[in-house]
Amino acid sequence: MPDPAARDAAEEASAFSHPAVAPDVSAAYGEHPDQVVDFYAPRDDRQRAPLVVALHGGAWRAPYDRQHLTPFVDFLARRGFAVANVEYRRGSAIPRQGGTAPVAGRWPETFDDVAAALDAVPRLAAEHLPQADPRRIVLTGHSAGGHLALWAAARHVLAPDAPWRLPAPPALRGVVALAPIAHFDRAVELGVCGGAVTQFLGGEGEFDVRARHADPALLLPTGIATTVVQGRDDIVVPQAVADAYVEAAAKAGETVGFTLLQDVGHFPLIDPAADACAVVAEEIAQLAF
Repeated sequence: MPDPAARDAAEEASAFSHPAVAPDVSAAYGEHPDQVVDFYAPRDDRQRAPLVVALHGGAWRAPYDRQHLTPFVDFLARRGFAVANVEYRRGSAIPRQGGTAPVAGRWPETFDDVAAALDAVPRLAAEHLPQADPRRIVLTGHSAGGHLALWAAARHVLAPDAPWRLPAPPALRGVVALAPIAHFDRAVELGVCGGAVTQFLGGEGEFDVRARHADPALLLPTGIATTVVQGRDDIVVPQAVADAYVEAAAKAGETVGFTLLQDVGHFPLIDPAADACAVVAEEIAQLAF
C-alpha cells in the first residue's frame, strides 16, 4: 500500500506541473491588485456558454494565488464553459510571531473580496466575455476555495448584521465544491492545513463570533443545488470534513450531492492530467447545461 504522504506529494507535484495558462481578458472588481477576475472563453467557439466562477484554494494563504488553478480553468474552457477565475486578498506571506507558516486569510477582507467579486462577475462578464451566459452560473472552488464557494452561495442565509448578506438567494445554477473546508469544527479537530481555520478567523478568542458568519456548516439550508466532490484518500482536507458538512445539511433538511472518488487524494480534482478532473467537469455540466 503506498505511503499516504508520498502519494499526496506526487499528486501535488502533478497538479502543479502544468504551465500557467494566460486568460483571454482580465477585469478589476476593486482597486486592490488582488481584486481581479481572469476570464477564459469557451474553446469550442460556441456563442453562449455557461459561466463557471472558480475560486482557488491554498488555505487562504498568500503564497497560493489563482495562477495554480489556471490549468484547471483552461481544462473547463476546453470543455465548452466560459470561466471566471477570481483572485481575492489572502493572509500575509510572513508568519505571525512564533508561527511556522504564512498567515491564513484576512478578516474581513477575504470575505469582502469574494462577495464583491461575485456581485461584479455578471456585469464584468457582459462587458468582457459576451459568450458567457449569466443565466447559467455555476460556482466551484477547491479546498479553501471550496469553502469560499459554499459561503458565497449562502450569503442570503447570513445573519442580518453580516455585511455580506444578500436579501435573496444568488442567481446560481449550483455549486460544485471540491474537497472543501466545509465544516469548521471538524476541520479544527483534525488540524486541517496547520490550524488555518482558527487563524483565518482571528484566533480562538474570535472563533465562535466569526464562525457564525463564515462556516458553511452553520449556513444551512441554502436552497442552492450543491455537490461536494471528495477524494477518499485526501489527507489534506480529509473526507471526514465533507462527511460532517453533508450530515449538517441533512439535519437542516437539505440534500447535498456527494461524489466520493476512490484512490484519489486532494490535488487530482484540479489536475487536468487526472481522471478525477473529468469527473469534476461532468458534475459542473450536470448543473450548467
